[in-house]
Amino acid sequence: MLAKKYISASCVISDHLVFKNGEIVFENKHSDLHGFLLSAYDYFCLNYPKFYKMDKLSKLGWLASEILLKDSFRADKYRPDETGLVMSNANSSLDTDLKYLETVKDVPSPSVFVYTLPNIMIGEICIRNNFKGENAFFVFDEFDADFMQQYVDNLVNNNLVQACIFGWVDALEEDYKAVLFLVEKEKTERSGLFTQDNINKIFKADDG
Repeated sequence: MLAKKYISASCVISDHLVFKNGEIVFENKHSDLHGFLLSAYDYFCLNYPKFYKMDKLSKLGWLASEILLKDSFRADKYRPDETGLVMSNANSSLDTDLKYLETVKDVPSPSVFVYTLPNIMIGEICIRNNFKGENAFFVFDEFDADFMQQYVDNLVNNNLVQACIFGWVDALEEDYKAVLFLVEKEKTERSGLFTQDNINKIFKADDG
């Protein structure tokens, strides 16, 4: 019989709000997305200089991972290769790609370096936390809780990872949403069962 798995922590960033485990932990309604991300970075007293080089998608995902893991994840419980990272979104790097094309439409400039793409976001999260387990990035029309639950379930059931961060990080102009989950085998006081229904409840909790 396969062991149960649990959602140990969740982080939702949407509509200028940051939720940690269902509670609002930060709000800034008076800025655009770029300003909101910078203000959240300062509020949580983060220190990672490469954050300023990232595009909005990478900033959003990296910031969500920092908030998700803070006070929720004991890295010493696992070897680096025992923690995985599985992300998904709809627009990939389109927002930054469009802005890059705008800067070079008249005179192409090799000096314009775009620090973007989903694999860079995943890379920065892995570097920051020394995660060396399986990682993947999927592009869907919308968040697919069923696919993500089955994919992560398979990784853990087959002992490819012992813990996994997964979710959705999408940004296009001022439309954005990040929802990340931490899944582990051990139950805690705050954890909930790792089911498709619970994943969807957390993902949609800020909609109303």
